[in-house]
Amino acid sequence: MNLKKTFFASTLALTVALGAGAALTATSSFAYDAASPAMVNVDAQHLILQGYDVVAYFTQKTPTPGDKRFAAEHDGATYYFASAENLKTFQANPGHFAPQYGGYCAYGVAIGKKFDVDPKAFKVVNDKLYLNLNPEVFSKWSEDITGNLVKSEANWPKIQNKAQNAL
Repeated sequence: MNLKKTFFASTLALTVALGAGAALTATSSFAYDAASPAMVNVDAQHLILQGYDVVAYFTQKTPTPGDKRFAAEHDGATYYFASAENLKTFQANPGHFAPQYGGYCAYGVAIGKKFDVDPKAFKVVNDKLYLNLNPEVFSKWSEDITGNLVKSEANWPKIQNKAQNAL
């Protein structure tokens, strides 16, 4: 890798890391724990995606807040749904609707990191849900979705059981 590419990669990694810190500070009520080696990105109450309905990403193509009256547990995470119908749909096939990389940032995984996500920075690709740290990181990830997914798939087995602050 030449010096210019190395500088760009280092600068981007620092920018993403600083953005993660800012985003985590701004959303501290969700209690993201950078020291946790958890494979699933949940808050202190085990809520994933800040309570957004994962089924709605596929059916309505939009981030939709869930309702705690319609809740289900899957792989150590509590999911909220906007309706009883979405809850039932999820329960029929939870693995299909669960976000990739345990709900961690898809671009972060591509660069070997685990970052929290903004539930509004998402894309369904090949019938799988991917989320990103924020709209800026989502934009960067979207520049080469295929290439970033190849990197993420290679990195996830190596980092899935590591704490974010250890990466």
